Amino acid sequence: MSDKETLERAEQDQREGKAASTQAGEFVREEIEHIREGKHGARSAKQAIAIGLSKARRAGVKLPTPKNASKEVKEQAVRDARRGRSAGKKTKVSAKRSRATTRALKREGHSAASKTALSRQARSAAAKRSAASRSRSAKKAASTRKK
Repeated sequence: MSDKETLERAEQDQREGKAASTQAGEFVREEIEHIREGKHGARSAKQAIAIGLSKARRAGVKLPTPKNASKEVKEQAVRDARRGRSAGKKTKVSAKRSRATTRALKREGHSAASKTALSRQARSAAAKRSAASRSRSAKKAASTRKK
């Protein structure tokens, strides 16, 4: 379950009309913080980001399903999004399953949230994009930046 502050920040972003990815960024940030403070670990920066995006979808952020992901990952994203839409009736999470997930993450390392690991992840993600795509998003970021 996401922290109250994270949900509030994401809702604030939504009210301000910011993109879904910006709203989801709050959940990814929360996940990175959890790893840094020792709540649990992650195998890689990519996994930490994936957990954050999953939490965002479950909280109702309208994120699209990943384009170039495996069939299983796409199906999970659809399930998460469906759960986010059904805001009224939250089913109780299986305590056994929840505990198993937490224990598995606790066994992982904490270097996934290091500045080096996140920088490496960002650079490799950017390298997969075209120069035009990177330029476009940089211009968009510059135009939306607070003056």
